Amino acid sequence: MEKAPLFQLPEMHSGVVYDVNGDIGKVIVLTFWVSWCPDCARDLPMKEQLNRSMDSNKVRMLTINVAGRERSSQAGEDFATKFLTQQTLVDDGKSIYEQYQCTSVPTTIIIDQEGFIAARFDDKAKFLEIVEKIGDLVD
Repeated sequence: MEKAPLFQLPEMHSGVVYDVNGDIGKVIVLTFWVSWCPDCARDLPMKEQLNRSMDSNKVRMLTINVAGRERSSQAGEDFATKFLTQQTLVDDGKSIYEQYQCTSVPTTIIIDQEGFIAARFDDKAKFLEIVEKIGDLVD
């Protein structure tokens, strides 16, 4: 298995820097998205619901706006304000998106408790597959 790249990114609304290293020991679910993506608009509300049902001591769910793929700097923030309650980070440009070898949005990366990439799901993934993988790691 491949070690997950460590990163620090600012939280979209507060600017407070999040460090992924602080959540090693939990299952970490990253969802990379952009505001103009219809698949993201379908995926993110389901992730919101999933986030509310997860034990935050065991699973950390984060969304990452890929600012380098947005049409305007405000678009991602407007979308997040309207639709997201879970912590949203901003990848200024596409550096973290590229470090995680993403090729589409949404991309979901699941990191296990030891900090290794346990699964990578692209825009064609079924939501149930993602939920099952998280469940496998938490149990």
